[in-house]
Amino acid sequence: AAGCQLVASCDLAVAAEEAKFATPGVNIGLFCSTPMVALSRNVTRKHAMEMLLTGEMIPAARAAEMGLVNAAVPASELDAAVSRFADIIASKSALTVSIGKQAFYEQLEKPLAEAYDYASEVMVKNMLARDAEEGIGAFIEKREPKWEDR
Repeated sequence: AAGCQLVASCDLAVAAEEAKFATPGVNIGLFCSTPMVALSRNVTRKHAMEMLLTGEMIPAARAAEMGLVNAAVPASELDAAVSRFADIIASKSALTVSIGKQAFYEQLEKPLAEAYDYASEVMVKNMLARDAEEGIGAFIEKREPKWEDR
């Protein structure tokens, strides 16, 4: 269950096809209450309850279908799949990624109208950043951006 909780707590996750995930506490009379928190925020309620109430192992392919992991790949391709995500994200503006991650998690906790208000404020602040100016300019000029943190 702790492994499932760890994966559910990650921003992105890639699993080897052989991996399996479970919240098996119910099998021994102990409901997986703490893994439930991360799990219920990453998959639908029905999928979370399926895992929490049955305690059964979920194969990586099913975990990908449920949204617990982004992808299930052959073990031999796992490092390459993870590196692909890392390389793509590392090529972006660190400031923009930081702003986006913080805003993503902050808005999740708000009612819908407040989330839109908050996201609008974040967008305005982000538009005033040097990296936004550089990124938009690079797009218009059809060139690669030169991020300030590089």
